[in-house]
Amino acid sequence: MSARPASLTLFCVLSCPLWARQAGVSDSRAITLDVAVTDKSGDPVLGLQQQDLTLLDNKQPQKILSFRAAEGAKADPPVEVVVVVDEVNASFRAVSEERQQLRNFLQRNGGQLAWPVSIVFFSDKGAIVSDTTSRDGKSLSADLDENKNGLRTSTRSQGFYGAGDRISLSLRALGQLAEHEATRPGRKLVVWISPGWALLSGPNVQLTSKDQQQLFQSIVGLSDQLRRARVTLYDVDPLGVGDAGTLRTFYYKEFLKGVRTSKKVQFGNVGLQVLATQSGGLVLNSSNNVADDFAKCVADANAFYVLSFASLPGDGPDDYHALDVKVDRPGVVARTRAGYYAQPEAVREP
Repeated sequence: MSARPASLTLFCVLSCPLWARQAGVSDSRAITLDVAVTDKSGDPVLGLQQQDLTLLDNKQPQKILSFRAAEGAKADPPVEVVVVVDEVNASFRAVSEERQQLRNFLQRNGGQLAWPVSIVFFSDKGAIVSDTTSRDGKSLSADLDENKNGLRTSTRSQGFYGAGDRISLSLRALGQLAEHEATRPGRKLVVWISPGWALLSGPNVQLTSKDQQQLFQSIVGLSDQLRRARVTLYDVDPLGVGDAGTLRTFYYKEFLKGVRTSKKVQFGNVGLQVLATQSGGLVLNSSNNVADDFAKCVADANAFYVLSFASLPGDGPDDYHALDVKVDRPGVVARTRAGYYAQPEAVREP
C-alpha cells in the first residue's frame, strides 16, 4: 500500500458531513455521564452513594454536581435499546445467522421486553432509523422478517478501496443514528451486530498532515455527538469463535487511548470496537451465541448511575480530557465515557 490510496480512501471517509464539527462551536460546561458499575462476575452493583464514586478529569478529582441511581425500566425516561443489523460489514451467511440470533433474543420471556427496543437496518442503501420503539418482541421479530437482507451495491466491495467505502458508509450511518438519538431524551444502548469495519492502519498506510487534521476534526465531532445523545455503543461480532484469534479481534486495542493531536491520528481511531469501548460499552467477539451476547449488553440497563460535572476549559481548541470513575469498593469496575474534547473559555457558548 502507498500513501496515495490511503489519501483517496480518506477522502471517501471524510466526504460525509453528518459528524463534521463546526469551528467555534462547543458544549456548555455541564457534562452528563452514564456509569455502569459491575462486580467480578459482571453483575451490576446496586446501592452506591455519591461518596462511593470519585470522578477524575485528566487524573484530577472533580466535584460531582448531581448523582442518581437508575434501575432498568424504572429509569425516567426509560433506557432505549437500539439494535443495528449490519448488512454491510458481514457476509450474507453471517447476516442471516445474526438475524436468527436476534430473533431468539426478542422472543425470550414470551416476547415481553424489559426495555423499549428499536431496530436499525443498515445496508449499502444507508441506515433505516425508526422513531418507533416497542416492548413487544414478537412484533419486532415480525418487522425483522419483513425487512429482508439488502444486496450489497458498493462498486468497490473488495480490497483496500472497498474497505474505504464500507468505512464511509458505516461512519455515515453512525453519525445519522447519533443525530437522530440526540433528539430523544434519556440514555440509549446501541448494540451494533457486526465484526466491525476495517481499521486500515499500519506502517504502509501514510496520511498527509491535511488528511490527519480532517480525520481529527471528524473524531472530535463524532465524540461530541455521541456524548450529547447519551449513546453507549456496543459491538457484538456475529462470527463468534469463527473470528477468534484473527487480527481484528484484538488489534483495535492499539487505538483505545483518546487522540490528543491530529499528528497521532490513524484510521484505527474510528474503528467500531474503539468507539464502543470509548463510549463505555462492550466488545463481545468470542461467542457463537449472539442472543446471549446481546443480553450481556442490554444488562447495562438493569442498573447504572447518572452523574454530572462541570467540564474544565481547554488549554487550546479540541483539548482532549481523559475521564475515569473510581469506586471505593474492592473488585468493582466502573465503565463510562473515556473522555471529552474541551474548548478554551473564549470560544464557549455564552
